[in-house]
Amino acid sequence: MLDSGKTLFSAGIDPAPLRELGLMTTKPFLYVFNVDEEELGNDELISELRAMVAPAEAILMDAKIESELAELPADEAAELLAGIGQDEPGLDQLARVGFATLGLQTYLTAGPKEARAWTIPVGATAPQAAGVIHTDFQRGFIKAEIVSFDQLIEAGAMAEAKAKGWVRMEGKEYVMQDGDVVEFRFNV
Repeated sequence: MLDSGKTLFSAGIDPAPLRELGLMTTKPFLYVFNVDEEELGNDELISELRAMVAPAEAILMDAKIESELAELPADEAAELLAGIGQDEPGLDQLARVGFATLGLQTYLTAGPKEARAWTIPVGATAPQAAGVIHTDFQRGFIKAEIVSFDQLIEAGAMAEAKAKGWVRMEGKEYVMQDGDVVEFRFNV
């Protein structure tokens, strides 16, 4: 039996053999608190709530403000956030922390018809990432042409990024990084 507030991880117990049982104690936790606008600025309350659920992550947001932010143009939303002393919307924070808690990241594919984000586990190799699109991509993987999102935006187009030497060829051992923009080469 674990002490109150402890998880298998914080108690030093290896949870790997228990994962196949699907126990709640082996799953990652993320707590979301819906607090009033005034409470968002109360550092003492925030610390208390985070300590209560530690070692799990805690996100605090005001659902009413989040609803208002969703309806505002970007400049007005930024002004509202600044007015309540927040750096980012709570929903953005929830997505970011949720991905980290679950051990997930994204990579992007961009082509003439569509650009798309794909979700993969942190540590996935290029062939594993290709397999998320289609199993044939993983089976026939040859190489991946990769550029970082920031470099692609700076270049403006994949052709320009290639001309600047920012696109690199990676093989089967490449571990994908969050925000990679990829074009897979495969043969089936």
